[in-house]
Amino acid sequence: MLTPKDASAERRHAVTHTAVVGAAINLVLSVVKIIAGVFGHSQALVADGIHSLSDLFSDLLVLLAGRRASQGPDHDHPYGHARYETVATLLLGLLLIAVAFGIAWDSIERLFQPAALLQPEPLTLLAALASILVKEWLYWWTLGYAKRVKSDLLRANAWHHRTDAVSSVVVLVGIAGTMAGLAYLDAIAAVVVAIMIAKIGWELGWEAINELVDTGLETERLKEVKETIRSVGGVRDIHMLRTRRYAGLVSADVHVLVDPLVSVSEGHMISLLVEHRLKREIDEITDVTVHIDPEDDDRFPPPVGLPLRAEAMARLASLWSAIPEANERERIVFHYIRGQIDVEVYFPLAACRRQGADAVSLRERLAAAITDDPVFRDVRILFG
Repeated sequence: MLTPKDASAERRHAVTHTAVVGAAINLVLSVVKIIAGVFGHSQALVADGIHSLSDLFSDLLVLLAGRRASQGPDHDHPYGHARYETVATLLLGLLLIAVAFGIAWDSIERLFQPAALLQPEPLTLLAALASILVKEWLYWWTLGYAKRVKSDLLRANAWHHRTDAVSSVVVLVGIAGTMAGLAYLDAIAAVVVAIMIAKIGWELGWEAINELVDTGLETERLKEVKETIRSVGGVRDIHMLRTRRYAGLVSADVHVLVDPLVSVSEGHMISLLVEHRLKREIDEITDVTVHIDPEDDDRFPPPVGLPLRAEAMARLASLWSAIPEANERERIVFHYIRGQIDVEVYFPLAACRRQGADAVSLRERLAAAITDDPVFRDVRILFG
């Protein structure tokens, strides 16, 4: 398993590498398609070239956002900069929608002006075919990196390449149809391309918005998370499980119910195991916060009004002032349960061996002394 630092470095390399290669290819393709479209008289190919130009801008956006998102936490961003990827994905979606609108508007205008319709040349067929092959390869290549580093931004950019490949297929059909005598087909193909681009832009933008408003994991995935937590020894139950997405990753926080009498260190150990197992079993989860509960907060509200140790010890000293044996205690442990405090009192072993010592009587006297105080519920004594 990669360390967070190694994973961040690999992610940064993937973003930079795919963005630079993609930008270079898109620059060449956009120039080739626009020139071929202008001189070959194909409106659809010109539109496709503009689409490739938008890919170039998206690659630059990915490069800038990816580098920023890979930076670790700082004073102003204690949770890191991963949301920069989400914002960039949203901008990428909006860019696609804007490009689609412009292409569709121009193409529809030409459909209502027959004289403005173009008659493509054979050169445009070759340009469209080359675009299909190159962009499809770029899609699979970028998608491979996206899966490897689990980046929604790279996945979005891969699909941007795929839309360019599919749009080039539509352009190819439109050009061929127009050359065969269907004069409107080239312009119609441009409109179809615009609709496809807008659809992808909407989907990417909507996913980014869901991340920005902290949408959690799906029901089935949440079920897996709960099963993973319950598989940890010492976990009795869970509640208040919350998740949220950011840049293809997931943050989770959960309240875990444990035996109320376990030690602080054992409760902490259980929380560490829950965190480790979630990160190991659920690929998306990279950040986990575990809150240990001694009882179900939904059934028993947290006892926030009870006194803490200093005040509780002072109250006990007053209540037990008439019991001389209480002064021999070595340690007291408080358990805040069901709105009151259970008290565990540890005495030295010699105290129970002394002639005339009666452990049962001592416990009864200690318990009787706190009966009228609503803060305390029960007393247990231990020797050792």
